[in-house]
Amino acid sequence: MMRALYSGVSGLKTHQTKMDVIGNNIANVNTVAFKSSSTAFSEIMYQNMSGASGATANKGGVNAKQIGLGVTTGSTSINITSPGATQTTGDGWDLRITGDSFFIVNNGTENLFTKAGAFYIDGAGNLATKANGYNVMGWQVDPQTGDIRKDTVSVLNIMNEANQTSPPEATTMATCSGVLDINNKQVNSDSGYILSLNFYDGLGYNYNAKFAVKTINQDEKSYTVELTDITDSTGRSVLNDYAASLTGNFATNEERLDAAKANLFGAQGTRVERNYKMDPNFEYLASGNIRDKTTGKELRFEDQNGTKRYVSDDGATSYSVTDVFGITGAALDSFTGRDGITQQGNSAVFTYEDTVTGYILDYNEDGLNPGTFNFIGTLDNQNGSSVGFNLSNIGTEFQNISMDFSKSTCYENGNNCTLDLLKGDEQKINGTGRKLGALTGLQVQEDGKIFGSYDNGNTALLGQIAVAVFANPSGLEKLGDNCYRTTLNSGEFDGIGQDITADGGKMSSGVLEMSNVDLSTEFTEMITTQRGFQANSRIITTSDTLLEELVNLKR
Repeated sequence: MMRALYSGVSGLKTHQTKMDVIGNNIANVNTVAFKSSSTAFSEIMYQNMSGASGATANKGGVNAKQIGLGVTTGSTSINITSPGATQTTGDGWDLRITGDSFFIVNNGTENLFTKAGAFYIDGAGNLATKANGYNVMGWQVDPQTGDIRKDTVSVLNIMNEANQTSPPEATTMATCSGVLDINNKQVNSDSGYILSLNFYDGLGYNYNAKFAVKTINQDEKSYTVELTDITDSTGRSVLNDYAASLTGNFATNEERLDAAKANLFGAQGTRVERNYKMDPNFEYLASGNIRDKTTGKELRFEDQNGTKRYVSDDGATSYSVTDVFGITGAALDSFTGRDGITQQGNSAVFTYEDTVTGYILDYNEDGLNPGTFNFIGTLDNQNGSSVGFNLSNIGTEFQNISMDFSKSTCYENGNNCTLDLLKGDEQKINGTGRKLGALTGLQVQEDGKIFGSYDNGNTALLGQIAVAVFANPSGLEKLGDNCYRTTLNSGEFDGIGQDITADGGKMSSGVLEMSNVDLSTEFTEMITTQRGFQANSRIITTSDTLLEELVNLKR
């Protein structure tokens, strides 16, 4: 009798415990990242009325006679590996974490762990949990390399002073593209066709460099690109200021300005090598003379007081150097008749070296080749298409700019010139330079890396949210506030954490993980628990009736 009563009492207690677990699950059906629990029962113990006996030759064995003494709560386990549904919030700091990993948070005294990714930036600029203000832990950026340094986790101070701005960058590249038409009036004017380059120095200040594209020889399709001025954002000429600060014996401001230009371009003027082909009506002779193919006469070179001509022995035939080679101007003045002439087949080439201000932009004879400088800087850089704009000579805050003219062409374009000079490479990705940038937005990637966006177009890595993984996550101890603590049976946290992508997980921004409580399961469990509780109560009432009958034996 008494055993049945106590068994019923134990049944009531254990079913009440299970109902408490079910009630907690249902109460947290809308709690962010809540993990439901379940209860398992186990028998308490058994009283042996008689032991088991073995079989003999004359009779069989007898089983032991045991009477159970009730039930107890065997375990309450957390369904921690089952994910909850996804809720869209639109808040970029609401993060859902997948896989078996946990966010690492710190309450000021110890590291705790959570699946609830409802975060925000607190007043100190730290990433923290909305519910209780615990600091979110992660890895910092190595200031030397700019990459994540995966050592001991620490507080992610995202909105610190260093992250509020993005440092400026000096412009280091420029690209000239478009069409140059040889008949364009500006190109053939004294002032030339003006190109402007907007660029930044290393402090983020904006400047404008002006260049003039001028015709040297329209027939040869050769043009100079000359620097005319550099102005700051207020329109003040920086180039003239620099020229005035030069030391040396300069007689005039114009000479100082020429010296400044020379330093900016790397050399005072540019040595240009030009080739002049002999007219096909003439041919080169080993004697140094030439032959007129039309008449068959041999012509010798004469230079009498600057008059340079090829003349036959009888004096009846005479040609100018321009007639033979097309040479005019300064090249004609330096022509010696034989020096510099090299034979090429039945023709000859005259090489003339000249020095001009600025750089020579050469589109070659057919006018269809990309724009190239046929001489740049030293003799080792001939036939290049990139010019070193040596701005570092102005001041330490400037950097040299490599100017690429290979994207420019020379075509007939209705007398229109469309050349344009822009900072950066061809795709305008590299070398553009930047002003000082202000932080305008933050973004968390799937691997937990936090990037800041700035109004100068720059994007910077600010830190990475680390996660913790345990050998037995169900062994973690629930503390409330959606947090867990390690136990002896969960495995230890190493203080370093790991990248969430290491086990195939990821972080999703703008969404939260909801509770994994299944109401249909919980209500079903509630029904069975209620019936179990009722049945155990009947054991008590029935046992009480039997005791009453026993007492009533004595009248």
